[in-house]
Amino acid sequence: MNLKLEQLRANTRRHFFKQSGLGFGAIALQQLLSAETAAAKKPRFRIPAKAKSIIYLHMAGSPSQLDLFENKPALTKYHGKVCPDEYLEGKRFAFIKGKPKMMGPVFDYTQHGESGQWISSLLPGLSSVIDDVCVIRSMHTEQFNHSPAQLLLQTGSQLLGSPSMGSWVTYGLGSENQNLPGFVVLASGGKTPSAGKSLWGSGFLPTVYQGVQCRTDGGDPILYLSDPKGMSRQMRRKTLDALNDLNEIQHQQIGDPETLTRISQYELAFRMQMSVPEVMDISKEPKHILDLYGAQPGHVSAAETAADPRQIYKGDDPTFANNCLLARRLVENGVRFVQLYDWGWDHHGSSLGESIDETLPIKCQQIDKAIAGLINDLKQRGLFDETLIVWGGEFGRTPMMQNNVRNELKKGFYGRDHHPHAFTMWMAGAGVKPGAYGSTDDIGYYIAEDKVGIRDLQSTVLHQLGLDPHRFSFPYQGLDQRLIGPTNDGKVISDILT
Repeated sequence: MNLKLEQLRANTRRHFFKQSGLGFGAIALQQLLSAETAAAKKPRFRIPAKAKSIIYLHMAGSPSQLDLFENKPALTKYHGKVCPDEYLEGKRFAFIKGKPKMMGPVFDYTQHGESGQWISSLLPGLSSVIDDVCVIRSMHTEQFNHSPAQLLLQTGSQLLGSPSMGSWVTYGLGSENQNLPGFVVLASGGKTPSAGKSLWGSGFLPTVYQGVQCRTDGGDPILYLSDPKGMSRQMRRKTLDALNDLNEIQHQQIGDPETLTRISQYELAFRMQMSVPEVMDISKEPKHILDLYGAQPGHVSAAETAADPRQIYKGDDPTFANNCLLARRLVENGVRFVQLYDWGWDHHGSSLGESIDETLPIKCQQIDKAIAGLINDLKQRGLFDETLIVWGGEFGRTPMMQNNVRNELKKGFYGRDHHPHAFTMWMAGAGVKPGAYGSTDDIGYYIAEDKVGIRDLQSTVLHQLGLDPHRFSFPYQGLDQRLIGPTNDGKVISDILT
């Protein structure tokens, strides 16, 4: 290893300015580094927390709030009629062309719980625990396409390159279990979300804070974690010790902080070889717990490897249920942030396998019992009051049908376009007050009261986890970067908190 050559290759523009002129680059860099060190040593952004951990359930593609949570009798009256111009003029849609027809809720609604919340017949499990849930009916976003909307929600920016929410949280709070990653990602539905793995990337934070995706397809929970055949644990330990010594030398010569991250990741991986298989083995759960979630240990869904999984979805597919049970096991063992992504909620109705009337019931069946089981299981274990649960997609769906392929509603092809102006999410546990918050107009097009933006949601999540969303930052490119962005638009939704 030619360390001098490696050092020259590692030189950047910042190194040039450091060594040239009057040294102003060095002064600026020193200020940035000192700020970073001060932030690490003096947690000025820490506040009293209600939650120790979070389980975030992201329905990638965005479920229709009008068919799950928004009972709109007025919209039913307009069903099949041409959409009024006021809802079309000056608006941007992903797919709608010309003048589409209005489309009322496809499924029946009934009231549930002491709060009398209207919930679709597709969600009997959630309906049974609705008094533990706060349904936010007044969400809105700035983005109407999947990738930028997902990035904005999960990273605070519609552009690539920013840290994910889970990375921010683990950077601020660390992990309670040094043998497990602080941020774990579980995916189902057959595909990753449109924005890809950047949704759990660390961005400009040290890469040690990026999410670790665990597989549930029957193979090793984490790729490349197991030792090669013929290598004992003692031999692996000696190999890592040698690698660590080389990395320490490189860091002394070059000073790249990512070298220290690499050392930390090697050591974490070594510890995880023992801890991850134990935590990820749901077969050790008793039968009544498996039944509570609808989980099936060892099940590998054909949808997880299909070219178009939507056409082979089954309502009794236990993949998401298995992931919910894993999420409980992970937070129970000290994992800080568990993110579940479930793909297949983009119901445009343009082709087979993406209809509201046929596919939405299947997707709801896959998640409904599992979510109710998760809430009840956390409660019986005393974990509900310290675990924040968040559910939702990246935006909502339109009150009119999508008409880019057909102008008439047809069985198997009911669809709605992307709708950023109003959608529904819900939160539960960890100091969240059950009930309903916010409302929309008569047809669910615009928010009528208590508007909640993406930055408000992010602020509330950080606040419940004990991080001041306005003071919690990381110095990068001369700015104190934050999850909620550079302005003070993000507000904690105090009315939904106890």
